[in-house]
Amino acid sequence: MFNQRPEDDHTWTIVDYHKQKSSSQLPLAFEGRTTRHGTTPRQKAPERAPILGVGDALGTGDSYLTAGILPKELASVAFEKVKEEVKWDTMYHRGGEVPRLVAVEGEVGADGSFPVYRHPADESPPLSAFSSTVALIRDHVQKALNHPVNHVLIQYYRTGKDYISEHSDKTIDVVRGSNIVNVSLGAQRVMTLRIKKDRGATAPATENEHQLSPFRPSQRIPLPHNSMFVLGPETNAKWLHGINHDKRPLQMKADEEQYQGGERISLTFRHIGTFLSPDEVWIWGQGATGKTKETARKVSHGSEVGALIRAFGEENQRSDFDWDMNYGGGFDVLHFPQKE
Repeated sequence: MFNQRPEDDHTWTIVDYHKQKSSSQLPLAFEGRTTRHGTTPRQKAPERAPILGVGDALGTGDSYLTAGILPKELASVAFEKVKEEVKWDTMYHRGGEVPRLVAVEGEVGADGSFPVYRHPADESPPLSAFSSTVALIRDHVQKALNHPVNHVLIQYYRTGKDYISEHSDKTIDVVRGSNIVNVSLGAQRVMTLRIKKDRGATAPATENEHQLSPFRPSQRIPLPHNSMFVLGPETNAKWLHGINHDKRPLQMKADEEQYQGGERISLTFRHIGTFLSPDEVWIWGQGATGKTKETARKVSHGSEVGALIRAFGEENQRSDFDWDMNYGGGFDVLHFPQKE
């Protein structure tokens, strides 16, 4: 229920969104489409998703938002330093550019091996060792989280037009039971959580019941500068999350949404249990077929792509996703080139 407003000295104060007129102008949650056929009864329009924040139980209750994750001195310069230090790249999915710039950093071992996080993209940017400011942010995240994080996907939302579609994070390489953490720097954007459709639900009792699109609960969570959103494993399994378009002119937005000229950087930290050799020839760990470095196998170039893409789709759609059945045997494929 809370947000933060930047002041001239970059300090942040808690603001109750329910008392702000601008709360009604927040981007809407992702909207499902309904259609009417003949005399099918009209559905009652669902209420707008509630605005939640610090102190609220989010998703299934294992997720939460923390304000002021970084100390004042670091928070005041983190956006500019991260923007300058990281190696920004373009990522492609199904042949098209994703609507944001990205970078990947992680913990590089003494032998040059490094963690790999696989998700639906034609090819992920190369991983670099943690840059200096990102390493400082990581330290504060680990202290708050009480478990290690060794990989970060950094995303640069240049304007309100940049977005990320609703999805569940793919967990083949994420250490089981660990949390996924998103640190926000710069302009506030609104994240939407929406419960999955649950394809495993029982069949409808009537034809009308089948035609009516069931209401799917959702939540809107403003992510202000210097906040940390913790995504618990149960919420990731049962809910989708994303950042919707916000095409309002910058001057019509609240002060915290105009911060840094409306630009936002997000850092998604994960504890990864799958690793690659320095030359990216060998793969091992939780998500691979060889579970230890001694049993590492060569990276596959195509034969497993279809099966893993299908498993990704299952995880994105099912709240009863069976990790062991879909991922347990491991996959050694690294990239996922796809055609429209």
